[in-house]
Amino acid sequence: MHKTVRLDLLGLADTDDDELLRLGGQLRRALEELDVVDVRSGRSTGDISEGAKSGELIAAGSVVVTAASFVLRQALLLADTWLKNRPVRGIKVEMEGRVIELGDASDAERARLIDEFLAQHELSAEHQSGERSPEQP
Repeated sequence: MHKTVRLDLLGLADTDDDELLRLGGQLRRALEELDVVDVRSGRSTGDISEGAKSGELIAAGSVVVTAASFVLRQALLLADTWLKNRPVRGIKVEMEGRVIELGDASDAERARLIDEFLAQHELSAEHQSGERSPEQP
């Protein structure tokens, strides 16, 4: 089963949209190296001005990844590693209404956060589908 996750780069106080677009493109190209189904620039979720020519606007620093569940962990770990030495303060990760933020924490803490985020999502999916895990009677 494929899942979709949205990654939003969180810029520093002096980061402008052009820099976020450039950095988002770098992250997107890095993620394309994985065995993902799709990687694209994220679309703006805010209101679009009345004079806008397009119904969808690209959100600066936003990347949307669709992949098999087991590949999402690789994608999130890659994004976390990519984050180092970049002029951003973090990455907001959103999947089906759940959100985590990768940023100032140790490598081990961020890896644990990613694992817990994905595990909670898997448990939620099992409960919604009515499946029972093998350990349950």
